Amino acid sequence: MASCSATKATAYWFITLAILLALCLTPAHAAKTTLLGTSVNAIDGCWRRTQNWARNRHQLAACSIGFCGKMTNNIGKGTVEYVVTDPSDDALKPKPGTLRYGASLIKEKVWITFSRDMKIRLQKPLLISSFTAIDGRGADIDIGDGPCLVVYKATDVIIHNLRIHHCKPQGASQVVGPDSEIVNLGQVDGDAIRIVTSSRVWIDHNTLYACQDGLLDVTRGTTAVTISNNWFRDQDKVMLLGHDDGYLRDKNMKVTVVYNHFGPNCNQRMPRVRHGYAHVANNLYQGWLQYAIGGSMEPSIKSESNLFIAPQGTSKEVTWRLGNVNGKWSFYSVRDKFENGASFEQTGRRGAAKPRYNKQQAFQVANVNLVRALTKSSGALKCLTSRSRC
Repeated sequence: MASCSATKATAYWFITLAILLALCLTPAHAAKTTLLGTSVNAIDGCWRRTQNWARNRHQLAACSIGFCGKMTNNIGKGTVEYVVTDPSDDALKPKPGTLRYGASLIKEKVWITFSRDMKIRLQKPLLISSFTAIDGRGADIDIGDGPCLVVYKATDVIIHNLRIHHCKPQGASQVVGPDSEIVNLGQVDGDAIRIVTSSRVWIDHNTLYACQDGLLDVTRGTTAVTISNNWFRDQDKVMLLGHDDGYLRDKNMKVTVVYNHFGPNCNQRMPRVRHGYAHVANNLYQGWLQYAIGGSMEPSIKSESNLFIAPQGTSKEVTWRLGNVNGKWSFYSVRDKFENGASFEQTGRRGAAKPRYNKQQAFQVANVNLVRALTKSSGALKCLTSRSRC
């Protein structure tokens, strides 16, 4: 009997020890979880498992990662719940119920949703004010065939779950802005989203394609940006980080590019970085024509656990550089995976370009073998409010 009891006690402690080890080896901020049997990433795992997410929309603000930090400044006391009911647009006298009225004129924090599926063709670029969240979940929101979105001198902006495409250039124009003041905008080049002199901006779960210039520009001193879970496709110039070679304020730029799907039919700039810093992690690259990641003016770029699938018969090299590469460059690859002959040429000191996230920004980069699963839901989601599923 004593021997049997000792054996049971020993087995109990072995089981207890195994459980404790498993708990200790599990990261506090897991890189993946499961949703309906499928691996999902750290952002989606934060809110998509919540029952009746449509009644808890603001939970999304606590799910952001990377340099934008948690977007909880967008919620809390005084937040206006604004519903877009009218797809029309008037750049100077927007009607209540339109997207422009909610994004440009409301002075308080505003969380914008949509009453139904909509196709919105903007007359002029849409100027998005500080502390604005545009949340397209639960509807199919299509913005295109004209000028598109501009975040200008703003902070704490969320753009989520939109399809933005076929954006066109437009000359200098006037639009209504905060406090109902008329704002003179210069020429826009036909980008889907242009972020200028702004901070704390989160671009998540959008589908962007076929625009006249680029899909996403982060320029003129903008910093603290996270670009996540988006699907970029059918585009020549995809993503520009840094205004031009002479704009030195972009040395302070910090951008996280994570869980995105690039392709098919993307040519270059995924991203192209000038001066500043980019942490590019857990993205899927479905080919390229010229290059995938490039830079100039001694940027710092850490490419980590991305899956690069080289195109057939053309350039296999992931990277591209312009100018002197003997300076302070730090452009390197860590735990990336290369398929179909893809290759990565490193420049500068390996390990120098660390993101150094704070607690609000930090996340665990997943193993590269999970990238296909973690980017499977990239782009605008089909969220069903009636069934509490997304």
